[in-house]
Amino acid sequence: MDKEYIKIDNNEIAIPAVLWGKSGHRLLIEVHGNCSGKEDTVIEMIAQTAVSAGYRAPSFDLPTHGERQGDNYECNPENCVSDLKAVYDYAETISSEISLFACSIGAYFSLLAYHDLDLEQSLFLSPIVNMERLIENMMKNNGISEERLNSEGRIQLPDGQALDINYYRYVKDNPVSFEWKSPTSILYGSKDDLSEWKEISGFSSRYKAPVTVLEGGEHFFHTDEQLRAFDSWAKEDLGGSAGYPSR
Repeated sequence: MDKEYIKIDNNEIAIPAVLWGKSGHRLLIEVHGNCSGKEDTVIEMIAQTAVSAGYRAPSFDLPTHGERQGDNYECNPENCVSDLKAVYDYAETISSEISLFACSIGAYFSLLAYHDLDLEQSLFLSPIVNMERLIENMMKNNGISEERLNSEGRIQLPDGQALDINYYRYVKDNPVSFEWKSPTSILYGSKDDLSEWKEISGFSSRYKAPVTVLEGGEHFFHTDEQLRAFDSWAKEDLGGSAGYPSR
């Protein structure tokens, strides 16, 4: 598959990106999840599907991911929203018919950045739709109170993740409670241990977004079975219908 390595400018920031496909009047922005990157397996898979369906597909590294590891530019909501808006501005120079694929935390950042834009279609894999709930679960699982986080400011967790008070405050001040106009479909694993079903179902009901559930699927789709289900869902959903029973 044809792909071009490019840089997308965001003020003084150069965002490493890949533009999949040489031609196509439609465009699919792809946003990866945590501990991933612009050429992750699901990113490349859906890029192949999109290009075959007549799209071009830009994907890019979120802050501290991929080529941006070690950069002095934090992966926080403000920076990610800024980058996502710069990517959309770039996308508009190529096409006026823009759709979105986003995975996990990438879906949360996309909701923040694109909620007031007219996207043709959105596809979410294992989306985080309530970041406040996720952070509070992390705090609870690690025995960390809000008072302690407020006092220390930033706490490193044993799994390599970190809790940051400014991040948490931003999330609390910016819940996903705004209008989301894009027709949206979701693929969700029944054993997802990060995105709780009640949050996914609530989002689905609020925004009329159908959910396809893979029984036994996890938050991170990586097994052969999970990737086959993802591939089938992506191919059929880009064409307008989902391939597995909804929950």
